[in-house]
Amino acid sequence: MINISELSALCDKLGCRITPECSLSEYITFRFGGPCRALISINSAKSAAELIRYMKSEGIKYGILGRGSNVIVSDEGFDGVILLFGSDFSRIDVNGNTIRCDAGTLLASACVRAQQLGLTGMENLFGIPGTVGGALYMNAGAYGSEMKDVVVSAEYIDENCNICSIGKNEMELGYRRSIFSGTEKVITSVTVELRSGDPDGIKAAMSECMAKRSSKQPLEYPSAGSTFKRPEGSYASLLIEQCGLKGLTCGGAMVSEKHSGFVINKGYATCADVLELCEKVKTVVKEKTGYILELEPVILQ
Repeated sequence: MINISELSALCDKLGCRITPECSLSEYITFRFGGPCRALISINSAKSAAELIRYMKSEGIKYGILGRGSNVIVSDEGFDGVILLFGSDFSRIDVNGNTIRCDAGTLLASACVRAQQLGLTGMENLFGIPGTVGGALYMNAGAYGSEMKDVVVSAEYIDENCNICSIGKNEMELGYRRSIFSGTEKVITSVTVELRSGDPDGIKAAMSECMAKRSSKQPLEYPSAGSTFKRPEGSYASLLIEQCGLKGLTCGGAMVSEKHSGFVINKGYATCADVLELCEKVKTVVKEKTGYILELEPVILQ
């Protein structure tokens, strides 16, 4: 049982904004999903740790949300509290070639700041939707670059609600995973180290990267980005296309005709539509190719 009055009082004390019974559809890039019991906009690592400690002590279910670009929310919503790592928790600090970002900082904003400072190394990450914290959580990457190429350290809240530091060598960064994946550890800041470069050249590389995305990906439709992880030995989009599944629909969900690795929301998709379509794709691909596809987005439930 959530005592909203008590939780609101704690948020007031911490200076965090709280919205009871908040629809999550506007907070995820797929643009569907039911409500949560309350959504709290985090403003610091200390606030996040105190709120998590409170919810654990009260037995309250909670979840972490950034930009919501790699998340699927059920039509019934989330029967608990969502901690939003967004604009209230997006400070960027610069020290020479090192940039420290609060976890709620948009990855695109970090890339732009680096470009303005003439720091190179993040160009290929520009255009990846999501926050810096979310990018490290899944070791996001594109066009041959990954977060593991630039990150040097991070801070996080551990299972006992302590704020801890971790170096890159301890992060176990692999394909779309890290030591944080599937655990109670909550990333609160990420520090990257870059190299000096030409601001104009960096800007041109970022523009080229964005142009590639726009030409190849269905950015005009709501989605969670790439829907399936890359199976060893092949590519999800190639397998899906080979199986003739481009354009396959289920309700308002469709396998993109522009890029078969994306399941898109045509404007009226539900979570049920998307999950049913993904299961159909996985079944056909396995039957015809033997490959087992795995969802990339996290299901918040």
